Amino acid sequence: MAGLWGKRKREQQAQVDAQDADLARRAQQSLVAADERIRTTTQELAFAEAELGEKATRDVREALIAVRTHLAEAFHLHQLNHDEIPDTPEELRTRNARIVQLCEWAEELLDDRTSALADQIARIRRAPEVLAGVRRDAQRLRERIPTARDIVERLAVRYADSALRQVSSNPDEAEQVLGFAEHSADVSERRRAAGRAEEANLALEAATESVRRAENMLDAVEDFEIEALRAESTLADVIADSRGDLVAVRDVPASPEVTAAAVRLEEALASLAPAGSKNDPFAELSRLREANTALDAVVAKARARAERPLPSVQLVRHAVDDADRQIAVARSLIDGHRGWIGADARTRLAEAQRVRADIDQLPPVDDSREEALPLARRASELASEALRLAQRDIDSSRPPRDDGWGGGYGGRRGGMGGGDIMGGLIGGALLGGLLGDMFD
Repeated sequence: MAGLWGKRKREQQAQVDAQDADLARRAQQSLVAADERIRTTTQELAFAEAELGEKATRDVREALIAVRTHLAEAFHLHQLNHDEIPDTPEELRTRNARIVQLCEWAEELLDDRTSALADQIARIRRAPEVLAGVRRDAQRLRERIPTARDIVERLAVRYADSALRQVSSNPDEAEQVLGFAEHSADVSERRRAAGRAEEANLALEAATESVRRAENMLDAVEDFEIEALRAESTLADVIADSRGDLVAVRDVPASPEVTAAAVRLEEALASLAPAGSKNDPFAELSRLREANTALDAVVAKARARAERPLPSVQLVRHAVDDADRQIAVARSLIDGHRGWIGADARTRLAEAQRVRADIDQLPPVDDSREEALPLARRASELASEALRLAQRDIDSSRPPRDDGWGGGYGGRRGGMGGGDIMGGLIGGALLGGLLGDMFD
Protein backbone atom coordinates (compact mmCIF):
# COMPACT_ATOMS: atom_id res chain seq x y z
CA MET A 1 0.00 0.00 0.00
CA ALA A 2 2.83 2.39 0.88
CA GLY A 3 4.50 1.61 -2.43
CA LEU A 4 1.32 2.40 -4.35
CA TRP A 5 0.93 5.68 -2.49
CA GLY A 6 4.53 6.65 -3.21
CA LYS A 7 4.12 5.86 -6.88
CA ARG A 8 1.03 8.04 -7.07
CA LYS A 9 2.85 10.95 -5.41
CA ARG A 10 5.75 10.60 -7.87
CA GLU A 11 3.32 10.67 -10.78
CA GLN A 12 1.59 13.78 -9.44
CA GLN A 13 4.92 15.50 -8.87
CA ALA A 14 6.04 14.64 -12.37
CA GLN A 15 2.86 16.19 -13.75
CA VAL A 16 3.41 19.38 -11.73
CA ASP A 17 7.06 19.54 -12.90
CA ALA A 18 5.95 19.18 -16.51
CA GLN A 19 3.42 21.99 -16.11
CA ASP A 20 6.04 24.23 -14.50
CA ALA A 21 8.48 23.51 -17.33
CA ASP A 22 5.82 24.35 -19.91
CA LEU A 23 5.01 27.61 -18.10
CA ALA A 24 8.71 28.52 -18.02
CA ARG A 25 8.98 27.95 -21.80
CA ARG A 26 5.87 30.05 -22.40
CA ALA A 27 7.34 32.87 -20.29
CA GLN A 28 10.58 32.87 -22.31
CA GLN A 29 8.75 32.74 -25.64
CA SER A 30 6.36 35.50 -24.56
CA LEU A 31 9.27 37.73 -23.58
CA VAL A 32 10.95 37.27 -26.94
CA ALA A 33 7.71 37.83 -28.87
CA ALA A 34 6.76 40.96 -26.88
CA ASP A 35 10.25 42.44 -27.24
CA GLU A 36 10.17 41.80 -31.00
CA ARG A 37 6.69 43.34 -31.21
CA ILE A 38 7.96 46.50 -29.52
CA ARG A 39 10.76 46.73 -32.09
CA THR A 40 8.47 46.33 -35.11
CA THR A 41 5.85 48.69 -33.68
CA THR A 42 8.52 51.32 -33.07
CA GLN A 43 9.49 51.09 -36.74
CA GLU A 44 5.84 51.29 -37.82
CA LEU A 45 5.36 54.30 -35.57
CA ALA A 46 8.22 56.13 -37.24
CA PHE A 47 6.66 55.52 -40.66
CA ALA A 48 3.18 56.47 -39.42
CA GLU A 49 4.48 59.73 -37.90
CA ALA A 50 6.13 60.62 -41.17
CA GLU A 51 2.92 59.94 -43.06
CA LEU A 52 0.24 61.02 -40.59
CA GLY A 53 1.95 63.39 -38.21
CA GLU A 54 2.49 63.17 -34.46
CA LYS A 55 -1.08 64.03 -33.52
CA ALA A 56 -2.61 61.07 -35.34
CA THR A 57 -0.10 58.64 -33.85
CA ARG A 58 -0.17 59.85 -30.26
CA ASP A 59 -2.13 56.83 -28.96
CA VAL A 60 0.41 54.37 -30.37
CA ARG A 61 3.30 56.36 -28.94
CA GLU A 62 1.71 56.39 -25.47
CA ALA A 63 1.01 52.66 -25.73
CA LEU A 64 4.65 51.95 -26.54
CA ILE A 65 5.78 53.91 -23.48
CA ALA A 66 3.43 51.91 -21.23
CA VAL A 67 4.46 48.59 -22.78
CA ARG A 68 8.18 49.28 -22.38
CA THR A 69 7.61 50.14 -18.71
CA HIS A 70 5.75 46.91 -17.93
CA LEU A 71 8.00 44.76 -20.06
CA ALA A 72 10.94 45.98 -17.98
CA GLU A 73 9.19 44.37 -15.01
CA ALA A 74 8.85 41.12 -16.96
CA PHE A 75 12.57 41.10 -17.81
CA HIS A 76 13.40 41.75 -14.16
CA LEU A 77 11.27 38.78 -13.05
CA HIS A 78 12.96 36.59 -15.64
CA GLN A 79 16.34 37.70 -14.33
CA LEU A 80 15.32 36.74 -10.77
CA ASN A 81 14.49 33.26 -12.05
CA HIS A 82 18.07 32.81 -13.24
CA ASP A 83 20.20 34.54 -10.61
CA GLU A 84 22.39 32.77 -8.09
CA ILE A 85 19.76 32.79 -5.32
CA PRO A 86 17.84 29.48 -5.18
CA ASP A 87 14.08 29.76 -5.75
CA THR A 88 11.23 27.56 -4.63
CA PRO A 89 8.95 26.05 -7.29
CA GLU A 90 6.13 28.30 -6.09
CA GLU A 91 8.26 31.44 -6.59
CA LEU A 92 9.27 30.36 -10.09
CA ARG A 93 5.70 29.51 -10.96
CA THR A 94 4.38 32.89 -9.75
CA ARG A 95 7.02 34.88 -11.63
CA ASN A 96 6.56 32.96 -14.89
CA ALA A 97 2.77 33.42 -14.72
CA ARG A 98 3.27 37.15 -14.19
CA ILE A 99 5.69 37.32 -17.14
CA VAL A 100 3.15 35.64 -19.43
CA GLN A 101 0.42 37.99 -18.22
CA LEU A 102 2.49 41.13 -18.82
CA CYS A 103 3.55 40.02 -22.30
CA GLU A 104 0.02 39.10 -23.36
CA TRP A 105 -1.25 42.46 -22.11
CA ALA A 106 1.51 44.25 -24.06
CA GLU A 107 0.65 42.48 -27.31
CA GLU A 108 -3.10 43.10 -26.90
CA LEU A 109 -2.56 46.80 -26.22
CA LEU A 110 -0.32 47.25 -29.24
CA ASP A 111 -2.74 45.30 -31.43
CA ASP A 112 -5.59 47.57 -30.38
CA ARG A 113 -3.71 50.83 -30.92
CA THR A 114 -2.00 49.93 -34.20
CA SER A 115 -5.15 48.48 -35.80
CA ALA A 116 -6.79 51.90 -35.46
CA LEU A 117 -4.08 53.35 -37.71
CA ALA A 118 -4.22 50.57 -40.29
CA ASP A 119 -6.97 52.17 -42.39
CA GLN A 120 -5.36 55.58 -42.25
CA ILE A 121 -1.96 54.22 -43.24
CA ALA A 122 -3.49 52.23 -46.09
CA ARG A 123 -5.24 55.35 -47.31
CA ILE A 124 -2.08 57.40 -47.11
CA ARG A 125 -0.29 54.85 -49.24
CA ARG A 126 -3.15 55.24 -51.72
CA ALA A 127 -3.09 59.05 -51.54
CA PRO A 128 -2.13 59.55 -55.23
CA GLU A 129 -4.91 57.19 -56.27
CA VAL A 130 -7.42 58.92 -53.99
CA LEU A 131 -6.49 62.37 -55.31
CA ALA A 132 -6.88 61.17 -58.89
CA GLY A 133 -10.33 59.84 -57.97
CA VAL A 134 -11.27 63.19 -56.43
CA ARG A 135 -10.40 65.02 -59.65
CA ARG A 136 -12.29 62.51 -61.80
CA ASP A 137 -15.39 62.74 -59.60
CA ALA A 138 -15.23 66.53 -59.57
CA GLN A 139 -15.13 66.65 -63.38
CA ARG A 140 -18.01 64.18 -63.64
CA LEU A 141 -20.13 66.21 -61.25
CA ARG A 142 -19.37 69.47 -63.08
CA GLU A 143 -20.97 67.96 -66.14
CA ARG A 144 -24.22 67.51 -64.18
CA ILE A 145 -24.48 71.16 -63.10
CA PRO A 146 -26.08 72.50 -66.33
CA THR A 147 -28.75 69.80 -66.15
CA ALA A 148 -29.42 70.67 -62.51
CA ARG A 149 -29.88 74.35 -63.44
CA ASP A 150 -32.35 73.40 -66.15
CA ILE A 151 -34.34 71.34 -63.64
CA VAL A 152 -34.51 74.24 -61.20
CA GLU A 153 -35.73 76.60 -63.94
CA ARG A 154 -38.38 74.10 -65.00
CA LEU A 155 -39.55 73.59 -61.44
CA ALA A 156 -39.73 77.35 -60.82
CA VAL A 157 -42.50 77.59 -63.41
CA ARG A 158 -44.66 75.12 -61.49
CA TYR A 159 -43.83 75.52 -57.81
CA ALA A 160 -43.67 78.43 -55.36
CA ASP A 161 -40.38 79.84 -54.17
CA SER A 162 -41.03 78.41 -50.69
CA ALA A 163 -41.09 74.91 -52.14
CA LEU A 164 -37.90 75.40 -54.19
CA ARG A 165 -35.97 77.10 -51.40
CA GLN A 166 -34.34 73.82 -50.38
CA VAL A 167 -32.83 73.12 -53.84
CA SER A 168 -32.89 76.36 -55.88
CA SER A 169 -29.31 77.31 -54.99
CA ASN A 170 -27.89 73.78 -55.11
CA PRO A 171 -26.33 73.98 -58.62
CA ASP A 172 -24.38 77.16 -57.80
CA GLU A 173 -23.33 75.85 -54.38
CA ALA A 174 -22.25 72.52 -55.87
CA GLU A 175 -20.03 74.36 -58.34
CA GLN A 176 -18.37 76.30 -55.53
CA VAL A 177 -17.87 73.17 -53.43
CA LEU A 178 -16.29 71.33 -56.37
CA GLY A 179 -13.88 74.21 -56.85
CA PHE A 180 -12.92 73.90 -53.19
CA ALA A 181 -12.45 70.13 -53.60
CA GLU A 182 -10.05 70.59 -56.52
CA HIS A 183 -8.15 73.27 -54.66
CA SER A 184 -7.86 71.01 -51.59
CA ALA A 185 -6.52 68.19 -53.78
CA ASP A 186 -3.80 70.50 -55.10
CA VAL A 187 -2.93 71.62 -51.56
CA SER A 188 -2.67 67.99 -50.43
CA GLU A 189 -0.20 67.16 -53.18
CA ARG A 190 1.97 70.19 -52.46
CA ARG A 191 2.02 69.60 -48.69
CA ARG A 192 2.94 65.94 -49.14
CA ALA A 193 5.75 66.85 -51.48
CA ALA A 194 7.02 69.32 -48.87
CA GLY A 195 7.00 66.62 -46.17
CA ARG A 196 4.10 68.18 -44.24
CA ALA A 197 2.11 64.98 -43.87
CA GLU A 198 -0.43 66.13 -41.34
CA GLU A 199 -1.49 69.11 -43.46
CA ALA A 200 -1.57 66.93 -46.56
CA ASN A 201 -3.90 64.46 -44.90
CA LEU A 202 -6.20 67.22 -43.69
CA ALA A 203 -6.44 68.65 -47.21
CA LEU A 204 -7.11 65.17 -48.62
CA GLU A 205 -10.00 64.67 -46.20
CA ALA A 206 -11.42 68.07 -47.13
CA ALA A 207 -11.25 67.22 -50.84
CA THR A 208 -13.04 63.89 -50.54
CA GLU A 209 -15.73 65.31 -48.22
CA SER A 210 -16.36 68.26 -50.57
CA VAL A 211 -16.91 65.95 -53.53
CA ARG A 212 -19.39 63.94 -51.49
CA ARG A 213 -21.31 67.09 -50.51
CA ALA A 214 -21.49 68.34 -54.09
CA GLU A 215 -22.86 65.02 -55.28
CA ASN A 216 -25.55 65.09 -52.58
CA MET A 217 -26.59 68.59 -53.66
CA LEU A 218 -27.01 67.60 -57.30
CA ASP A 219 -28.85 64.41 -56.34
CA ALA A 220 -31.26 66.48 -54.25
CA VAL A 221 -32.18 68.61 -57.28
CA GLU A 222 -32.99 65.57 -59.39
CA ASP A 223 -34.86 63.85 -56.55
CA PHE A 224 -36.91 66.96 -55.78
CA GLU A 225 -38.88 66.74 -59.01
CA ILE A 226 -40.02 63.19 -58.22
CA GLU A 227 -40.76 63.98 -54.58
CA ALA A 228 -42.82 67.04 -55.57
CA LEU A 229 -44.92 64.95 -57.95
CA ARG A 230 -45.51 62.40 -55.20
CA ALA A 231 -46.49 65.17 -52.78
CA GLU A 232 -48.99 66.58 -55.30
CA SER A 233 -50.52 63.15 -55.82
CA THR A 234 -50.82 62.59 -52.09
CA LEU A 235 -52.20 66.10 -51.64
CA ALA A 236 -55.01 65.37 -54.10
CA ASP A 237 -55.96 62.26 -52.11
CA VAL A 238 -55.90 64.12 -48.80
CA ILE A 239 -58.05 66.92 -50.25
CA ALA A 240 -60.68 64.43 -51.36
CA ASP A 241 -60.53 62.65 -48.01
CA SER A 242 -60.83 65.94 -46.10
CA ARG A 243 -63.87 67.05 -48.05
CA GLY A 244 -65.48 63.70 -47.39
CA ASP A 245 -64.72 64.04 -43.68
CA LEU A 246 -66.39 67.48 -43.59
CA VAL A 247 -69.52 65.95 -45.06
CA ALA A 248 -69.45 62.98 -42.68
CA VAL A 249 -68.92 65.17 -39.63
CA ARG A 250 -72.49 66.42 -39.94
CA ASP A 251 -73.68 63.06 -38.59
CA VAL A 252 -71.35 63.20 -35.58
CA PRO A 253 -72.80 64.35 -32.22
CA ALA A 254 -72.11 68.06 -31.95
CA SER A 255 -69.43 69.29 -29.56
CA PRO A 256 -67.19 72.35 -29.36
CA GLU A 257 -64.12 70.24 -30.16
CA VAL A 258 -65.65 68.75 -33.32
CA THR A 259 -66.83 72.16 -34.51
CA ALA A 260 -63.43 73.76 -33.95
CA ALA A 261 -61.58 70.95 -35.72
CA ALA A 262 -63.95 71.13 -38.69
CA VAL A 263 -63.40 74.88 -38.97
CA ARG A 264 -59.62 74.42 -38.96
CA LEU A 265 -59.88 71.83 -41.73
CA GLU A 266 -62.10 74.13 -43.80
CA GLU A 267 -59.57 76.92 -43.36
CA ALA A 268 -56.75 74.62 -44.47
CA LEU A 269 -58.71 73.69 -47.59
CA ALA A 270 -59.48 77.33 -48.32
CA SER A 271 -55.78 78.27 -48.04
CA LEU A 272 -54.75 75.92 -50.88
CA ALA A 273 -53.28 77.64 -53.93
CA PRO A 274 -55.80 78.11 -56.76
CA ALA A 275 -55.63 75.67 -59.66
CA GLY A 276 -53.07 76.71 -62.28
CA SER A 277 -51.00 78.82 -59.86
CA LYS A 278 -47.66 78.07 -58.28
CA ASN A 279 -47.96 76.09 -55.07
CA ASP A 280 -45.92 74.49 -52.34
CA PRO A 281 -47.25 70.92 -52.20
CA PHE A 282 -45.06 70.03 -49.24
CA ALA A 283 -46.30 72.85 -46.99
CA GLU A 284 -49.92 72.45 -48.14
CA LEU A 285 -49.80 68.72 -47.53
CA SER A 286 -48.42 69.22 -44.03
CA ARG A 287 -51.10 71.76 -43.06
CA LEU A 288 -53.93 69.73 -44.53
CA ARG A 289 -52.77 66.44 -43.06
CA GLU A 290 -52.42 68.00 -39.61
CA ALA A 291 -55.94 69.47 -39.73
CA ASN A 292 -57.39 66.25 -41.15
CA THR A 293 -55.75 64.14 -38.47
CA ALA A 294 -57.01 66.46 -35.72
CA LEU A 295 -60.57 66.19 -37.02
CA ASP A 296 -60.36 62.39 -37.23
CA ALA A 297 -59.23 62.28 -33.62
CA VAL A 298 -62.05 64.42 -32.19
CA VAL A 299 -64.66 62.65 -34.35
CA ALA A 300 -63.51 59.26 -33.07
CA LYS A 301 -63.66 60.61 -29.54
CA ALA A 302 -67.15 62.02 -30.05
CA ARG A 303 -68.45 58.75 -31.47
CA ALA A 304 -66.95 56.78 -28.61
CA ARG A 305 -68.55 59.22 -26.19
CA ALA A 306 -71.94 58.74 -27.83
CA GLU A 307 -71.63 54.96 -27.41
CA ARG A 308 -70.49 55.30 -23.79
CA PRO A 309 -72.01 58.39 -22.17
CA LEU A 310 -70.21 60.14 -19.36
CA PRO A 311 -71.40 59.46 -15.83
CA SER A 312 -73.55 62.24 -14.46
CA VAL A 313 -72.11 64.95 -12.25
CA GLN A 314 -74.39 63.84 -9.41
CA LEU A 315 -73.21 60.23 -9.66
CA VAL A 316 -69.56 61.24 -9.51
CA ARG A 317 -70.19 63.65 -6.62
CA HIS A 318 -72.01 60.96 -4.60
CA ALA A 319 -69.14 58.48 -5.26
CA VAL A 320 -66.55 61.02 -4.12
CA ASP A 321 -68.59 61.86 -0.99
CA ASP A 322 -68.88 58.17 -0.20
CA ALA A 323 -65.12 57.76 -0.54
CA ASP A 324 -64.56 60.71 1.80
CA ARG A 325 -66.90 59.21 4.42
CA GLN A 326 -65.31 55.76 4.21
CA ILE A 327 -61.81 57.24 4.53
CA ALA A 328 -62.87 59.40 7.50
CA VAL A 329 -64.32 56.39 9.37
CA ALA A 330 -61.28 54.22 8.72
CA ARG A 331 -58.84 57.00 9.63
CA SER A 332 -60.67 57.78 12.88
CA LEU A 333 -60.68 54.15 13.97
CA ILE A 334 -57.02 53.60 13.10
CA ASP A 335 -55.89 56.85 14.73
CA GLY A 336 -57.77 55.89 17.91
CA HIS A 337 -56.12 52.45 18.17
CA ARG A 338 -52.73 52.92 16.52
CA GLY A 339 -50.98 50.60 18.92
CA TRP A 340 -53.17 47.70 17.86
CA ILE A 341 -53.34 48.32 14.09
CA GLY A 342 -51.11 46.26 11.80
CA ALA A 343 -49.48 47.05 8.45
CA ASP A 344 -52.30 45.75 6.25
CA ALA A 345 -54.94 48.16 7.52
CA ARG A 346 -52.53 51.10 7.49
CA THR A 347 -51.49 50.25 3.90
CA ARG A 348 -55.08 50.10 2.67
CA LEU A 349 -55.86 53.44 4.27
CA ALA A 350 -52.75 55.06 2.80
CA GLU A 351 -53.62 53.72 -0.65
CA ALA A 352 -57.22 54.93 -0.30
CA GLN A 353 -55.98 58.41 0.57
CA ARG A 354 -53.57 58.38 -2.38
CA VAL A 355 -56.31 57.37 -4.83
CA ARG A 356 -58.58 60.05 -3.39
CA ALA A 357 -55.85 62.64 -3.89
CA ASP A 358 -55.57 61.58 -7.55
CA ILE A 359 -59.16 62.70 -8.06
CA ASP A 360 -58.27 66.21 -6.97
CA GLN A 361 -55.47 66.30 -9.57
CA LEU A 362 -57.84 65.69 -12.49
CA PRO A 363 -58.64 68.72 -14.68
CA PRO A 364 -62.05 70.29 -14.00
CA VAL A 365 -63.60 69.27 -17.34
CA ASP A 366 -66.35 66.89 -18.35
CA ASP A 367 -63.93 64.26 -19.63
CA SER A 368 -62.45 63.82 -16.16
CA ARG A 369 -65.73 62.45 -14.84
CA GLU A 370 -65.02 59.16 -16.59
CA GLU A 371 -61.74 58.89 -14.71
CA ALA A 372 -63.01 60.25 -11.40
CA LEU A 373 -65.81 57.70 -10.93
CA PRO A 374 -63.67 54.52 -10.85
CA LEU A 375 -61.10 56.30 -8.71
CA ALA A 376 -63.76 57.28 -6.16
CA ARG A 377 -65.13 53.75 -6.07
CA ARG A 378 -61.65 52.33 -5.67
CA ALA A 379 -60.90 54.70 -2.79
CA SER A 380 -64.14 53.62 -1.09
CA GLU A 381 -63.28 49.95 -1.45
CA LEU A 382 -59.80 50.46 -0.04
CA ALA A 383 -61.08 52.48 2.91
CA SER A 384 -63.74 49.86 3.65
CA GLU A 385 -61.12 47.13 3.56
CA ALA A 386 -58.87 49.20 5.82
CA LEU A 387 -61.74 49.48 8.32
CA ARG A 388 -62.37 45.73 8.23
CA LEU A 389 -58.69 44.90 8.71
CA ALA A 390 -58.36 47.44 11.53
CA GLN A 391 -61.32 45.91 13.37
CA ARG A 392 -59.78 42.46 12.90
CA ASP A 393 -56.52 43.69 14.43
CA ILE A 394 -58.33 45.23 17.38
CA ASP A 395 -60.36 42.09 18.03
CA SER A 396 -57.28 39.89 17.92
CA SER A 397 -55.17 42.21 20.07
CA ARG A 398 -57.60 43.00 22.89
CA PRO A 399 -56.75 40.84 25.96
CA PRO A 400 -59.64 38.63 27.20
CA ARG A 401 -61.17 39.33 30.67
CA ASP A 402 -64.08 38.03 32.62
CA ASP A 403 -67.21 40.13 32.11
CA GLY A 404 -68.99 38.75 35.15
CA TRP A 405 -71.42 36.75 33.09
CA GLY A 406 -69.42 33.59 32.63
CA GLY A 407 -67.41 34.68 29.62
CA GLY A 408 -64.75 37.12 28.54
CA TYR A 409 -64.54 39.29 25.46
CA GLY A 410 -64.88 37.07 22.50
CA GLY A 411 -67.32 34.75 24.34
CA ARG A 412 -70.94 34.47 23.34
CA ARG A 413 -72.59 33.41 26.69
CA GLY A 414 -74.67 36.35 27.81
CA GLY A 415 -71.93 38.85 27.02
CA MET A 416 -70.74 40.83 24.02
CA GLY A 417 -67.83 39.66 21.85
CA GLY A 418 -65.15 41.95 20.45
CA GLY A 419 -67.15 42.37 17.28
CA ASP A 420 -70.18 43.53 19.26
CA ILE A 421 -68.07 46.07 21.09
CA MET A 422 -66.76 47.45 17.82
CA GLY A 423 -70.25 47.48 16.40
CA GLY A 424 -71.48 49.45 19.32
CA LEU A 425 -68.53 51.79 19.19
CA ILE A 426 -68.86 52.56 15.51
CA GLY A 427 -72.66 52.64 15.53
CA GLY A 428 -72.86 54.82 18.60
CA ALA A 429 -70.19 57.27 19.55
CA LEU A 430 -68.23 57.25 16.28
CA LEU A 431 -70.98 57.46 13.70
CA GLY A 432 -73.32 59.45 15.88
CA GLY A 433 -70.80 62.02 17.00
CA LEU A 434 -68.12 62.18 14.30
CA LEU A 435 -70.26 61.72 11.22
CA GLY A 436 -73.54 63.20 12.37
CA ASP A 437 -72.79 66.57 10.86
CA MET A 438 -71.75 65.00 7.56
CA PHE A 439 -74.99 63.12 7.14
CA ASP A 440 -76.97 66.19 8.12
